[in-house]
Amino acid sequence: MTSIDLKQTNYTPWPHRIAVVLACVTFPLIWVGGLVTTYDAGMAVPDWPSTFGYNLFLYPWQTWVSGPWDLFIEHGHRLLGALAGFVTIVLTVTVWRSDSRRSMRYLVLSALVLVIIQGILGGMRVLFDERELAKLHACTGPLFFGIIIAIAVLTSHKWQQPSRIVNHAAADTVRRFAVLTALFAYIQLVLGAHLRHIAVDASANSFRAVVFFHLLMAVVVTVHVFLLTMFVLIVDARHYSLVVPAIGLSLLIGLQLLLGSATWIVNYSWPSGIPEPSMLNGFTIESKGWLQSNIVTAHVAVGSLIVATSIAISLRSWRLLRPLESSKTESIALKGALA
Repeated sequence: MTSIDLKQTNYTPWPHRIAVVLACVTFPLIWVGGLVTTYDAGMAVPDWPSTFGYNLFLYPWQTWVSGPWDLFIEHGHRLLGALAGFVTIVLTVTVWRSDSRRSMRYLVLSALVLVIIQGILGGMRVLFDERELAKLHACTGPLFFGIIIAIAVLTSHKWQQPSRIVNHAAADTVRRFAVLTALFAYIQLVLGAHLRHIAVDASANSFRAVVFFHLLMAVVVTVHVFLLTMFVLIVDARHYSLVVPAIGLSLLIGLQLLLGSATWIVNYSWPSGIPEPSMLNGFTIESKGWLQSNIVTAHVAVGSLIVATSIAISLRSWRLLRPLESSKTESIALKGALA
């Protein structure tokens, strides 16, 4: 038994279903939020919580759809944020009414508090036009997404009734690597947010320092992801509840490395000292162009997916894996209870 309550009485699938819906709302929200930053559209609407004096939900949709692109994505970001907040409220009420686990009630309550804080940070960022608030806003969204993924895992039927528990000497190793991978992935995301929102008048040394630590943490996360996948396969290559997300995480980190390299190229050109491929001859950086904007935003969004997937693997590893010593202790205790 871990610190997380494993089972609830009178299981209902509705909290899980709502959590999945909320995750499907939150990821596009992160993507659109990334576009807002990429296009510098955060101040396209100067007021908050209203939109040019209109109630958020009553702003004329014709003006929104046919208006400038920065207005379209900024107002769309606000609408998606409001939808995420509404679904979070529904999820909170549903969990408190149907889930008997105290840990789940606290977790869903923390998600509700976090989405409120995120909305306030977004509004304050508009009202005060403050770069540090934009950084906090960029870091809080993926954290909220990770919590929602955790809720989806913890409310699933597979969590309540796992197909099988695996006893293995490497169980603790998998658990530790999973937790560390999630932690390092989030730290990397924070460094990325700082790099995205670095002041235009920052010194060259400050920029180099952030880039160095971002690259260093990329190596750390990559090594942890591949070691985690390797240990999962060693423990049980047929345990698909762990193997599938672990392999998916490895694929995501590979994609993220490609997107990170492409992000540097479309933002700062090909790195000096490395032979430039002929296919890039004549390539010109187009600030806020379609290619630059989508590559940079995809890099941000995949980072959030890596954090969320790492959290899911971490939770499942603690649920599905048992160290051999732990299993022996439980067996001895059971025999003693039956004697």
